[in-house]
Amino acid sequence: MSKAGAVLEEVKKAVVGKDEVLVQVLLAILAGGHILLEDIPGVGKTTMALAFSRVLSLSCSRVQFTPDVLPSDVTGYSVPDSAGGMRYQPGAVLCNLFLADELNRATSRTQSALLEAMEEGQVTVDGVSHPLPKPFTVIATQNPIEQLGTYKLPEAQMDRFLIKTTIGYPSHDVSVNILKQVNVTDRAATVHPVLTGEDVLRMRNISETVHLDDAILEYIVRLVEATRHNERIQVGSSMRGALALTRCARVWAASDNRGYVVPDDVKNLAVPVLAHRITLTAEATFAGNTPEQMIGQILEDVPAPTLGANA
Repeated sequence: MSKAGAVLEEVKKAVVGKDEVLVQVLLAILAGGHILLEDIPGVGKTTMALAFSRVLSLSCSRVQFTPDVLPSDVTGYSVPDSAGGMRYQPGAVLCNLFLADELNRATSRTQSALLEAMEEGQVTVDGVSHPLPKPFTVIATQNPIEQLGTYKLPEAQMDRFLIKTTIGYPSHDVSVNILKQVNVTDRAATVHPVLTGEDVLRMRNISETVHLDDAILEYIVRLVEATRHNERIQVGSSMRGALALTRCARVWAASDNRGYVVPDDVKNLAVPVLAHRITLTAEATFAGNTPEQMIGQILEDVPAPTLGANA
């Protein structure tokens, strides 16, 4: 998994000063999951996605979602062929890395067209299923500020994102350095391939061999159960959240050249993996609490195991 460091170093040429976010995105790709970026426009979300697709040699498609985008634009559709039958015309989602820009601007019907692709790795058109290329990852974005003309992502779809994170504004020094390179109009084009899709699948297989002590599994379950029994949380994390946290912890450990998971692996990932899977009560929201704060409090309240560190 030392190749992960080489990937990050190459992507950093295009996306500067956002090391933590880049680690989380690469983690999700290696874990076979999907990423939701909640950010305002212009902070480099598209550049980051294109940089990862180039560095990992992945085919990439982008759809700018608006209310007039149809489900068939995503999944594909059938067209008549010369033999008198019907031929499948692939949609935009038939790629390795699908960038869904401002997904919450699409109608709920179009949003739901992604559910089968994200969960089962296939799309079904006219009763015929078509497998997606492997690896397959969705990087979706949404604007948290401008809500006019948007359709809130349903909980079922939010739960299918392995990680939710944010890029945020660059620091002052990074901003100055970016301005010094103002002539570079396509930063994603400055990076070069480091791995292939087959390499990504091999690294994913390596992470699946990482050992998980029973104490670590108990810890993950206690964290998830704590989200279900908190008076400020209306809806806690599903079992999919526990599975996601387990997968991510294994990849995190493997990227650190360890064959076992330690409690800190779980702690480092709990917020980006679990926060978007909970819904706060109206009272908690009115009081200014955020899901991220609640997961942070749960991490403080639930004791980490002493076992597993030397697994």
